[in-house]
Amino acid sequence: MPNNYRVVQWTTGNVGKSSLQAIAAHPALQLVGCYAWSPQKVGRDAGDLCGIAPLGVTASNDTDALLALKPDCVVYNPMWIDVDELVRILSAGVNVVTTAAFITGHNLGPGRDRILDACHQGGSTIFGSGVSPGFAELLAIVSTMVCNRVDKVTVNEAADTTFYDSPATERPVGFGQPIDHPELQAMTAVGTAIFGEAVRLIADALGLELDDVHCEAEYAQTTAELNLGSWSIPAGCVAGVAASWQGVLGHRTLVELNVRWRKGQTLEPDWRIDQDGWVIKVDGRPTVTTTVSFLPPPYFEAETIADFMMLGHIMTAMPTINSIPAVVAAQPGIVTYNDLPLTVPRGVVPRR
Repeated sequence: MPNNYRVVQWTTGNVGKSSLQAIAAHPALQLVGCYAWSPQKVGRDAGDLCGIAPLGVTASNDTDALLALKPDCVVYNPMWIDVDELVRILSAGVNVVTTAAFITGHNLGPGRDRILDACHQGGSTIFGSGVSPGFAELLAIVSTMVCNRVDKVTVNEAADTTFYDSPATERPVGFGQPIDHPELQAMTAVGTAIFGEAVRLIADALGLELDDVHCEAEYAQTTAELNLGSWSIPAGCVAGVAASWQGVLGHRTLVELNVRWRKGQTLEPDWRIDQDGWVIKVDGRPTVTTTVSFLPPPYFEAETIADFMMLGHIMTAMPTINSIPAVVAAQPGIVTYNDLPLTVPRGVVPRR
């Protein structure tokens, strides 16, 4: 390993725990600090917060003290972006990799300019990814590399999210709303807006400036009440969301990112999902189809649904963890996969 990168983990929620575990196990990464916004977590050992042996790093909510550690990178894993917080980190000269719904920053409005200004002030870089959007779009871009003509790029995501208990992220896209709610379309467009940034990412890889990026959505309702753990969806309310983000050039759709999420066994219409994962199709010369699915390894011992959900958290965290060396070396500003060299997974093979 060429370097020992000093890293601060920012938040220890579901994705943050998987991120922190990966940092602790990585031979080229040194955990020097851990941010926890919850008072109950402040003062506890970071290893204890993510279910591993103590690491000798105490969680803190003192931003100044964490930045004074002069980390090379903050791994930023809150549920949502806090522009003020990012500006503070970046203007202090600290690079950021994040899973918090950030690809290009275009959904942030004036906040994007503030982030860019902070990068230039601090000489720092920010990169956002995740599994979807993020890694799935990288695979789409790679799939175009064997074509001498590309007519359209489509990424289809399908998932049964019955056991994904996260009302804070699911209500904003329309789940649980009455099926005839007049603001459903607008709600879904805002709640899934990060996919619009991912559309722009693919178009940028193709060297194109899109004329329009927009969202279209359709819904399915549950015919019986669904108990989802921490919340429930009444009968007659949305338990299936299908959103299509489309990038238009001229009069044709050039990039299309489709997600179809369903809950429970009482859906109407009863959308069929044969397997969770992604199907990526590049219409062109040649036409390329890539199918991506995921399963636990044979040695994985899962006792609860939460154990299975952890695989999704790992998949969300690792694209940013693997990007740290490239981001630290990058020019200041907002960067995407189109700006970085291949982010290779060094340090993940166990040493036996």
